[in-house]
Amino acid sequence: MNINKIIVPLDVPTQAAAIALIDKLPEIIWWKVGLELFVSCGPQIISILKQRQKKIFLDLKFHDIPNTVAGACRSAANYGVDLLTIHATAGRVALTKAQQAVVEGAKVTGQKPPRLIAITILTSLTSRDVAFDLKIPLELPEYALQMALLAQESGLSGAVCSPQEVEQLRRVCGDNFVLVCPGVRPTWAEAGDQKRSLTPAQAIKAGADYLVIGRPITAAADPKEALERICLEIEGDSLMENG
Repeated sequence: MNINKIIVPLDVPTQAAAIALIDKLPEIIWWKVGLELFVSCGPQIISILKQRQKKIFLDLKFHDIPNTVAGACRSAANYGVDLLTIHATAGRVALTKAQQAVVEGAKVTGQKPPRLIAITILTSLTSRDVAFDLKIPLELPEYALQMALLAQESGLSGAVCSPQEVEQLRRVCGDNFVLVCPGVRPTWAEAGDQKRSLTPAQAIKAGADYLVIGRPITAAADPKEALERICLEIEGDSLMENG
């Protein structure tokens, strides 16, 4: 298992707590900065991660009218992050403008543009939520696929989906479309609020490029030991499959 496929979220309320977690897991290259931490301490956490030569998944899930998301993406591109998220449900015009904006924003500061990826549907939602609450007439896997295809047609680099949808998205969208899977839980961890989960080994086998694994690592008594346990679980599954 390449540890560089694991993205650990900094889902903590303060910069100090984030630094403490980073220090506990020096081998982790990819870190996710989400809404809680970014609202708490702003882009300073990005500077800290870059100083430590980490890769950054800025998961702010932009969702607004086209001009607004384009402006936000243009500004975010100045940070030099590696992955950036937008909701596919913002629509084709917003997605297209956002993709153009990350290129424009990065060019101004001489940065490499972040790979813009679309949220297909949140992993906390179930098929029942989609049908009864959101009133979406498609089955959940088909809806996720349509959102991924919309993102691909709009020029985005990839999508975020649950592990249960990744196999279909990989087959239809191809090998060059980046697929990031939250909602990944090892066999020994609780699912929490993740409703469409698979194990890390299953998600990798299905075609995920990156796994976002949070609480099984970050809430563990020993995060380093938990990370090693996850890697061993994946490697063991791979050896059994190839054996």
